[in-house]
Amino acid sequence: MRKLVYYVAVSIDGYIAGPNGEFDFYPFDPKQLAELNAEYPEFVPTHLRDHVGMAVDEPNRHFDTVIAGRATWEPALAQGITSPYGHMKQYVVSTSLHFEDPKVEIVTRDPVGLVRRLKKEEGLDIYLCGGGNLAAQLLGEVDEIIIKSYPVVAGGGIPAFAGAFSPTLFTPVERKEYDNHALVTWFTRA
Repeated sequence: MRKLVYYVAVSIDGYIAGPNGEFDFYPFDPKQLAELNAEYPEFVPTHLRDHVGMAVDEPNRHFDTVIAGRATWEPALAQGITSPYGHMKQYVVSTSLHFEDPKVEIVTRDPVGLVRRLKKEEGLDIYLCGGGNLAAQLLGEVDEIIIKSYPVVAGGGIPAFAGAFSPTLFTPVERKEYDNHALVTWFTRA
């Protein structure tokens, strides 16, 4: 069965972005970027692949489907990009977004049902791109989490899981530190 994997960057205090969606406060490390992009090419948006030295048609290794919330999709839409992950099947969960792109399906209800259906289909794993609200809704379906934890306090913003109090145990299975002191930790559901 396919897995739902939440891949996310967080501050020490658990925020994935600032109050207005800012994420440029994370310390940059070219080695970290190159290593993670090589292992997980599907996490790099199609329109940014040239900028990081990756072929636009770089094959997917782990994922062939992405699911994201409205706020996660909006930065690409603001640039006129409706299909930022054209190398995967794309689902956007939103009741307010309205745009046409044959490569993107807008889901207006029941993201849990969608993920359960996708898990039963053939294919590679499913990348939960964000954001915190959708991650909280899908917490019961999340099988693995890859957290890039940066040594910075945001002080406020969008939490990694913006939902009801729901303690859920995960087990760390691997951890790596980079030169920018970021820790990448791989978790599986306990």
